[in-house]
Amino acid sequence: MVNRIVLNETSYHGAGAIQEIATEVTKRGFKKAFVCSDPDLVKFGVTKKVTDVLDNAGLAYEVYSQIKPNPTIENVQTGVAAFKAAGADYLIAIGGGSSMDTAKAVGIIINNPEFEDVRSLEGVADTKKPCVPIIAVPTTAGTAAEVTINYVITDVEKKRKFVCVDPHDIPVIAVIDPEMMSSMPKGLTAATGMDALTHAIEGYTTKAAWEMTDMFHIKAIELISDSLRGAVENTPEGREGMAMGQYIAGMGFSNVGLGIVHSMAHALGAVYDTPHGVANAILLPTVMEYNADATGDKYKYIAKAMGVEGVEDMTQEEYRKAAVDAVKKLSADVGIPADLKEIVKEEDIQFLAESAYADACAPGNPKDASVEDIIGLYKSLL
Repeated sequence: MVNRIVLNETSYHGAGAIQEIATEVTKRGFKKAFVCSDPDLVKFGVTKKVTDVLDNAGLAYEVYSQIKPNPTIENVQTGVAAFKAAGADYLIAIGGGSSMDTAKAVGIIINNPEFEDVRSLEGVADTKKPCVPIIAVPTTAGTAAEVTINYVITDVEKKRKFVCVDPHDIPVIAVIDPEMMSSMPKGLTAATGMDALTHAIEGYTTKAAWEMTDMFHIKAIELISDSLRGAVENTPEGREGMAMGQYIAGMGFSNVGLGIVHSMAHALGAVYDTPHGVANAILLPTVMEYNADATGDKYKYIAKAMGVEGVEDMTQEEYRKAAVDAVKKLSADVGIPADLKEIVKEEDIQFLAESAYADACAPGNPKDASVEDIIGLYKSLL
């Protein structure tokens, strides 16, 4: 069997890393940036931290901020038109997954116009050309979209999210600067952090996992478990640990896929606009319990990475429970709800389950889940 790893051409890590953007732009001869960022980041001056770097270096740019938390087909198509009108030749994506996913779709369509309907990008699209060069600057520690070959777009008309998987969309440069994440409120820090943990745990247990990605995922679980509580309290150490942990998780899962936690979360996001990290955090322990008997001894190493003591003396049943309990405790400690009672309407469960079953992440789950299985999982959290 042949395994593939796709990563950024270049990445920068650490406080002040955004200063390297000007160096890279000048070195590569880029002329004008199309800056994708969401309205709140523009409003609260986070985007300005990067545009100040461009201004100080005398570099041209135009800001596009018509991006929703769960970016839509319309967001992408409007972005494509705006990119063309701007006369830009590269993208800077500033934000969480929404900004980066929008930038990826725009960049792909600009260089592969046959996919301008957006829907045809679902799954593994046969694009011929790499997207317009992207410099990705995350402001959340969760999605790892800056290092993945995936992006997710919402089809409002059909009330569903679709996952696009394409090595041509990976940003050329990732700039992971924890100072760009310091303005995140507690709730968003918690939600995006649990998204990162979900990436690491699902990536570690997915059917395609192998030794190199296991290395990434275990380290990511350890860093996130050590850092998320501190990040929620906005400590520098917590922010730095989460910035690194979520990126390392992305290095892994981007190359081996995820599982039904993400499939079920995508359905919730499409129907109820549920924040992706919150949905993942609520679903993760329940799906871990469901998947346990298909994961061998991996929960032993998850439990150890999360700081559980005495794991070596535990039975398989005990360490599997310990891993799930550690996830539940971390989630509770950072204020994530424990169930879906305030989110899901029972009459929607059939549609949610069918959407999750058809999601691109579902085949990677360590255990094959039927629509009926997924219905049962949703209902168990009501």
